[in-house]
Amino acid sequence: MTVQRYAYGPDPTQWAELFLPFQRSLEGVVVVIHGGYWRSAYSADLGAPLAADLARHGVAAWNLEYRRMGNGGGWPTTFLDVAAGIDALAIAASEHGLGLGSVVILGHSAGGQLGVWAAGRSTFPAGAVGAQPAVAVTGVVSQSGLLNLGQAQQLGLSNNAVTALLGPNVAFADPLAAVPLPVPVLAIHAVHDADVPASQSESYVAAAVEAGGDARLIRVPGDHMDLIDVGSASYDICRELVLGLLGRA
Repeated sequence: MTVQRYAYGPDPTQWAELFLPFQRSLEGVVVVIHGGYWRSAYSADLGAPLAADLARHGVAAWNLEYRRMGNGGGWPTTFLDVAAGIDALAIAASEHGLGLGSVVILGHSAGGQLGVWAAGRSTFPAGAVGAQPAVAVTGVVSQSGLLNLGQAQQLGLSNNAVTALLGPNVAFADPLAAVPLPVPVLAIHAVHDADVPASQSESYVAAAVEAGGDARLIRVPGDHMDLIDVGSASYDICRELVLGLLGRA
């Protein structure tokens, strides 16, 4: 595989890396969005092994970095970065002849929340943060994602990370407030996850299905970090679901 970095803004953390397989087995691109409760202590280094694994399986992957709390992130900065970082994929795709008819997001933890938020951008009103996307998302695989921010805020998860990130703007970023999405959402949750309660995925899927959306809950073995361990059975399931969404387009 080859790896090429692209900047989508002037800040040192506004970049993404394109992982290209030597031979592609599926068209489209997977956008990898790392987690870490939106804090700067965690970076795209978490997503790089996943992007490399996808490239080894014949898929182009876009490992996205963004400003987090502690290095300029918050509302709306983090969300503007995620939107701009995904849209910058159009430039890389043009350079390398990649089709963007299928763009699947693989997001872990806070990255799952950001991925599901980004998948709804086409429905945002003009002028809203992230509205009018240049690159359309066709599906999301959320790995123990924070998909019910109101509940996460009430529980004070990770030392009140939701309040620290969003302040009074929770409703603008809450995936649960945006159901149903126009694309499928596969919410994977590790059965022994001690970092993100299973109710985050359960409540989102229940609400999305009730609203007529295409959403599914998949429980997998292991804990929170097993989901991004490319040697784990849990991650194998994640990869197969991503490849399945790519193949649907």
